[in-house]
Amino acid sequence: MRLSKIYTRTGDNGSTGLADGTRLAKDDPRIEAIGSVDELNSQIGLVLTESLPDALRQPLVAIQHTLFDLGGELSLPGRNILREHQISQLETWLDEANKDLPPLKEFILPGGSRAASQCHIARAVCRRAERRVVSLDNRAPSLAARYLNRLSDLLFVYSRTINRHDHHPETLWQQDKTARD
Repeated sequence: MRLSKIYTRTGDNGSTGLADGTRLAKDDPRIEAIGSVDELNSQIGLVLTESLPDALRQPLVAIQHTLFDLGGELSLPGRNILREHQISQLETWLDEANKDLPPLKEFILPGGSRAASQCHIARAVCRRAERRVVSLDNRAPSLAARYLNRLSDLLFVYSRTINRHDHHPETLWQQDKTARD
């Protein structure tokens, strides 16, 4: 289906349509989940505008395609588009990126280079998208929450990888000692 006309006016009453024609309120939990996945995809697009290690660019573009599929899956209740191999692929990318990073002994604060910071934002949006999908309970596609959970881990590791590539040290979290006084 091609969109030749972008505005339809059908959402002016506070509802929006799913791919199967069902109309839902724009604040319905399913629409919230779809919107969070869309926002995540946009955040990854923003990460891709930055200077990145070559090994990260192709996986991030592939992830964008999968997130578009996930949005489609969420808009077609009862339809499972994601496949197990997509989760396995995230794990492969995660293992590849993590093998050259020093082990963490403390939590790190989000930040560093601009690209790494953008990746941290994408990670946080991914966690929200995961929460929104989980809130659908048994109405959620079976692999969606697992995919998003693994993706947030990958985005965290990519943030670390980018900082290392850009020679930005990680800032270790330190508990506020004044809070205990």
